[in-house]
Amino acid sequence: MLIVFVILVILSSAILGLIILVQNPKGGGLSATMGGFSNQLMGVKQTTDVLEKGTWIFATVVGVICIISPAFIPKDTGTSSKTDNLLNSAPATVPMPQQNTVPLPQGSAPAATPNGK
Repeated sequence: MLIVFVILVILSSAILGLIILVQNPKGGGLSATMGGFSNQLMGVKQTTDVLEKGTWIFATVVGVICIISPAFIPKDTGTSSKTDNLLNSAPATVPMPQQNTVPLPQGSAPAATPNGK
C-alpha cells in the first residue's frame, strides 16, 4: 500500500510542477503560448483560472497523501529489528573455566605440584 502512496505522490508532484511551469508570473503563461486558440476555446481568464485550480488541487492531493500515508506503514508487532535485539538483550555472560578438583581422601597429603614445591 505504501508503494501506491509513493507513486501517487511522485505523479502528483510531477503534474503540479508542470502546471506551475506552464504559468507565467505576469499573466501570460499558457494563454499567451497558445495564441488565439486558447482565447476561442476557454478565454484568457478561464485558462489562468483552470491552471490556478489545478495548482491548488494537486498541492492539496500531495499534502493529504503525505499526511495519511504514515497510517499505512506496517508495524512490527511480533518481530524486532537487529538494533532492538542489541539494545534490549542482557549482557552476555562468559562461562568461567571450571577447575578440576578431585576430592582427597581423608588423611592423605595434597599432591605435589609440577614445580616440586
